Amino acid sequence: MILYGVKQGKYYNIENFKHDLSDMEEKGFAKKIYINVTNKCNCACTFCLRSTKEMNENNSLWLKKDNTAQMIIGKFKEYDWKNLEEIIFCGFGEPTMCMDTVLEVADYLKNTHKEIPLRLNTNGSANRENHRDVAKELQGRIDTVSISLNASNAQKYYEITRSKYKEQAYEDMLDFAKECESYVPNVVLTIVDCIGEEEIAACKKVCADRNLTLRIRPFET
Repeated sequence: MILYGVKQGKYYNIENFKHDLSDMEEKGFAKKIYINVTNKCNCACTFCLRSTKEMNENNSLWLKKDNTAQMIIGKFKEYDWKNLEEIIFCGFGEPTMCMDTVLEVADYLKNTHKEIPLRLNTNGSANRENHRDVAKELQGRIDTVSISLNASNAQKYYEITRSKYKEQAYEDMLDFAKECESYVPNVVLTIVDCIGEEEIAACKKVCADRNLTLRIRPFET
C-alpha cells in the first residue's frame, strides 16, 4: 500500500476511493492522505505493531521493499487530489530513513498543488540518521513536523523506543525539533494520553523549558 486514508485506527488503500477522492468525506474520512514511505526504522518501540513478525506480515502497510519517489508520485498521478486538506509522510516505518525520497515527493506535491499542507510524522532522528542538517532542507517543502516525544527524559525514552542511538536519541530529537522551528511553520511534539498524569506533566515541562509545542493525543491500538 503506497497511499492510504485512516478511519478509526484502520488503514484504507487509496484505491478504495473515487478518482477525485470526493467520497472520502462521504465515507467519514478526513480529507487526508498518508504516504507509506518505508518499513525501515531506527527504533523498536515497545508499543509498535512492528514488534512481532506475524503483525509485520499481516499488516496492510508492511512493504517487501521501500516505495521509491517515482512509485509514490506515479500513484498520485492516478488521482485528482487537489481538494485534500493535508498530506502526511508517515507509514509503517521512519520516513526520514528515506529522506531523499521524502524531499523528492514533497517537491512534486508542492509544485503541483502548493496550497495543500504537507506534514512529516517522525521520531526526530533525521539529522543523525542522514549525517547532515536535514531541518533546513524542509523549508518550503514541509508545513508541519510532528515528532513523537514519547517520554520526559532520555532513560525512559530509550526504554520505550529502544533506539539504535540509545539515550543520545532523546537530545537529538529535541535539538531537531528546535532547529525545525527556524524552517517549518508548525512544529509539534506529541505524547499519548495513557502515560499517566505525572509523566504527562513532566513532558509538558520538557517542552515548556524549550519553548516547544506539545500535543497530547489519544492512544490508538
